[in-house]
Amino acid sequence: MKPTSEEYERVERKRWLFLGLPWTFTLYRMKEDMLNVKSGFFKLEQNDCYMYKIVDVKLSQSFMERICGLGTITCYTGDTTDKELVLKHIKHSEEIKNYLLKTSEEARIKRRTVNMLDIGSGDLNDVNDVGIE
Repeated sequence: MKPTSEEYERVERKRWLFLGLPWTFTLYRMKEDMLNVKSGFFKLEQNDCYMYKIVDVKLSQSFMERICGLGTITCYTGDTTDKELVLKHIKHSEEIKNYLLKTSEEARIKRRTVNMLDIGSGDLNDVNDVGIE
């Protein structure tokens, strides 16, 4: 069964940096619970990441990307296969970045997933209360 674009909330294609033409073989599909990256022509590769695993999202735009109305989004994830998912040269990049941030937060709340950060120094010898000498 082939997925249709109706069951995805956002579908975007990687574009050439020159003139922003969508003549590449990379497709980004975003649902409310999953981000899917499908690339390749002879060798197909698919990478899925659940939205609740997306920790942070960064948007960057080079000068040429800004001229063509494109952007590159980097998703920092807690996924074991890819710590960073990069959505290169896509249209509506700021809108998609905001969508990913909002949807990933909603997915974490829905799954009751707590993101805990280690704010300590990492060196137990710095702590006097532990009794390690």
